Amino acid sequence: MGKRCIEWAKEVLEEEAKAILGVAEKLDEEFEKAVEIILSSRGRVVVTGVGKSGIVGKKISATLSSTGTPSFFLHPGEAVHGDLGMVSPEDVILAISNSGETEEITRLLPFFKRQGNSIIAFTGNPRSTLGRNADAIINVGVKKEACPLGLAPTSSTTATLAMGDALAIALLKRKGFGKKDFARIHPGGSLGKRLMLKVKDVMRTGDAIPIVEEDTLMKDAIKEISRKMLGFTTVVNKEGRLVGIITDGDLRRAWERGIKFEKAKAFEVMTKSPITISKNKYAHEALEIMEKNAITSLIIKDRKGGVEGVIHLHDILGRGEFRFEAFPEEEE
Repeated sequence: MGKRCIEWAKEVLEEEAKAILGVAEKLDEEFEKAVEIILSSRGRVVVTGVGKSGIVGKKISATLSSTGTPSFFLHPGEAVHGDLGMVSPEDVILAISNSGETEEITRLLPFFKRQGNSIIAFTGNPRSTLGRNADAIINVGVKKEACPLGLAPTSSTTATLAMGDALAIALLKRKGFGKKDFARIHPGGSLGKRLMLKVKDVMRTGDAIPIVEEDTLMKDAIKEISRKMLGFTTVVNKEGRLVGIITDGDLRRAWERGIKFEKAKAFEVMTKSPITISKNKYAHEALEIMEKNAITSLIIKDRKGGVEGVIHLHDILGRGEFRFEAFPEEEE
């Protein structure tokens, strides 16, 4: 019986996959027209549908909103009892009905037409009442439901949901909606936390900064590196301005050159002009700079050229939401 269940599950998934590929083949200029209608609108996308179509519609509306296209779901039953007041003439209507003859949907069409709303239809019957009244028709009809009885909406709702995703992503790409835009409207999510966190939120300041003057003996500079446990120390001149950095790598290279740490001074070992970053930059930008330059720390200068703070790789990666692979390059 267990194997039979797996076979049934595979049949459903394969049938629904066929349904998605089937509606993909039907894509034509009507889809492009729908995208242009939404892009040219100054209003929101009002998604409406009944039953399973309504449930799918709620998800499509949520996806549109989260990818930069303001949207809300309007229940047809509630619409005729006052909720039509939420719909403005600038809004675009996205009506979902497989048959295109759903009574609760068709009775709203005269109102939308009188008000001047553009109508996009997701339907399996382009010649239906909904199709005839739509400004753009997207055919989401499927050959067969995954339900063996042919009664429960399965393949049809899956195809409709996928088409909603296709519409949302097409709009996202046309608008140039990027990661920072996504983070702005998802501040509570892990992506939002990654992209909105700034250097100043995680940098080390005050006594936590490893710092020595340029004429400090190297034996004392090494003690500072060990004491602050960051693997480096900043180097400043007598006026307190940043002039260099001494890292573990600098120590190894100095040792190989035969420098005597008992007598040498910091300026003899330091790397001049270390890489710095503004405290107002985002933490993920600091991470990208470190990765690009194969370094583990950055320095933050104040307005006078002094050291205001330092940020180490672990200060960022130590916050569980950060990972190197979390920042793929955005497409142009």
